[in-house]
Amino acid sequence: MNMKYGILFVVVVVSLLLAISLGQSAGAQNGVEEIKIGVVAPLTGGASTTGLDMWQAAVLAKDEINAQGGVNVNGVNMQIKLIQGDTGTSPGTGVTVVTKLITADEVDVLVGGFSSGITYADQVVAAEHKVPFIITGASSPVITRRDDIDTSYFFHHCPTTDDYGEDTLLFVDEIVRPAINERFGFPADRKLKLAVLYQDSKYGVGVYEGITKAIGEHNLNVDVVAAEKFKMSETDFRTVLTVIKASNPDVVYPAAFINEQTVIVTQGRRDVGLDTIYLSVECCDDPDYYTGVERWGEYSIQESRFSPYTIPAGDIHDSVAQYKQDFEAKWGVAPSMMGSSTYEGVYIAAEAIKNAGTVDKEKVRAALAEIEMPQMVEAMQNGVITFSPDYRESKFELYMQQLIWDESVGETRPKIVWPDSVKETEFVLPGWYESGSAPTETATATPTEAPTTTPEEPGFEAVFAIAGLLAVGYLVLRQRK
Repeated sequence: MNMKYGILFVVVVVSLLLAISLGQSAGAQNGVEEIKIGVVAPLTGGASTTGLDMWQAAVLAKDEINAQGGVNVNGVNMQIKLIQGDTGTSPGTGVTVVTKLITADEVDVLVGGFSSGITYADQVVAAEHKVPFIITGASSPVITRRDDIDTSYFFHHCPTTDDYGEDTLLFVDEIVRPAINERFGFPADRKLKLAVLYQDSKYGVGVYEGITKAIGEHNLNVDVVAAEKFKMSETDFRTVLTVIKASNPDVVYPAAFINEQTVIVTQGRRDVGLDTIYLSVECCDDPDYYTGVERWGEYSIQESRFSPYTIPAGDIHDSVAQYKQDFEAKWGVAPSMMGSSTYEGVYIAAEAIKNAGTVDKEKVRAALAEIEMPQMVEAMQNGVITFSPDYRESKFELYMQQLIWDESVGETRPKIVWPDSVKETEFVLPGWYESGSAPTETATATPTEAPTTTPEEPGFEAVFAIAGLLAVGYLVLRQRK
């Protein structure tokens, strides 16, 4: 009997040791016991609102994956560990942070990257060390198209400035321009007068170049009548907005971050009297923007792919609703647009590592290049998350929202107005709107609210009459003498 139990004890011990040995060998074949993902985001500085949303979304994804057993890597379930990389708003800080993530923290993959200028600087470090980087925020196409470094390890999981510049201009030409022409009795082929106010950065320049590219490629009836730059984190736009107002634009398109866009719209309408339609880039689709812009933002246009306050109709509706519910339950606030792609970015990294069966960076890179995942919380073209073979860009289904005042919450809320496939309501040209061309006798505005009249400069007839009166006065005085 003792021998029987002794043999059983030996069998159990050997089995346990074998199991541990196999587990260690499978995990240790890559020299890791966990998957380390570096989250690159601006957690301090002017863009910290966006950076916090990116970090919180990444944490939610990590928690969900780990709760389901982690990532199956060649038969071994491995947990994900996230490591923060706070870039602030400085390219130099970005380089320092990414260097630390790679050399000291020894991350397996990088996810995030918000500012194109910062990412352009810090991605050089990732390229040198050949670390896969799923970029979920920096939207300049140069990030994966530059030829001075090896960009094959970079995967762009956010629309580029070309992408959303194109869709925004198509919307303006198709919907806004006809509404203006009809309101003011302009000819149907009248060109819309567009003013661009863009951040002096790779992001801002990318938006401006995307605008001009879209106008040319689609032969749009749009003229750029002003193009002005501003420095990142600028706080006073009244002078440049006054210059823009003098160009008589029909629409103003700022390429700005949340903290800048809020001030541009507020100062433009409240201080400068530039009562026009303001367009907004997707990074501003954040609860803080709706609060900060107050009623001045009413009827402005917000391009997006994920909104904190509306869900487009379609296959992902339920997934988006669940994501919002889980995010708010964990963090007590609504998620914003930038975090959604970072949430997906963590899942993309996990799927690529699972498919590669290892955290070997070259094999993970190859797996990312071949990945095909069902869309998650953002609508993708053809319903699949995948990267183009040329510049490794994923392609999204974008939509345009108009901000409408909601008295029940004391803020504006977005309503989708384009495209027709997800449209919730019609675009509204507000009664206070002023076009870039003064009405004529044959082109009279018919606003729903009384327009504010502007004194006109005296014309030739007035000058001639004044000259005549002076001449008469001169003759009278001469006769008296």
